[in-house]
Amino acid sequence: MSKPEKGNLLIAEPSIIGDLSFNRAVILLADHNPLGSVGFILNKPLDYNLKDLIEGTESEFPIYNGGPVEQDNLYFIHKSPDLIPNSIEISNGIFWGGDFNIVINLINANQISNDDIKFFLGYSGWAEQQLVDELESNAWLVTKNVHNKDIIAKSCSTFWRDKMLELGGNYSIWSNAPENPSYN
Repeated sequence: MSKPEKGNLLIAEPSIIGDLSFNRAVILLADHNPLGSVGFILNKPLDYNLKDLIEGTESEFPIYNGGPVEQDNLYFIHKSPDLIPNSIEISNGIFWGGDFNIVINLINANQISNDDIKFFLGYSGWAEQQLVDELESNAWLVTKNVHNKDIIAKSCSTFWRDKMLELGGNYSIWSNAPENPSYN
């Protein structure tokens, strides 16, 4: 088992099928420390876009389900710290948060694209030791983010399947399994 670090990806093991939040999830770990962990599900688009949630924009940027915690709050990751002040670096050129009013102005002025930023309702959170316990029970695989900041554009609804194929072996078999095993 790899130790989780800020910037790593958590890939849901096929064994957590049936978990509504995390089935087939790929999560970017935005923070991991002795007090807990925070991440965002990269591959679960919702049926909303930014203009549905934020007045003052006509942006069609998609919104993703970031996780089951605080789903009434909007979060974002991006790769434009030079344009978005008060951002916090996660790793490898990926940043979390920043001045939201400036983000909306940048979007409305077409100065930032969908490949530069990703929005989430909610986040995935773990209390002290909780993620480590879940890793020990084989709920997650920890991998390096080989895509670095390009993961913002790379991650899509087939991302989990793609990761299963990359892992190879028995994981390749899971890549083609139906999302709901009763459909098999």
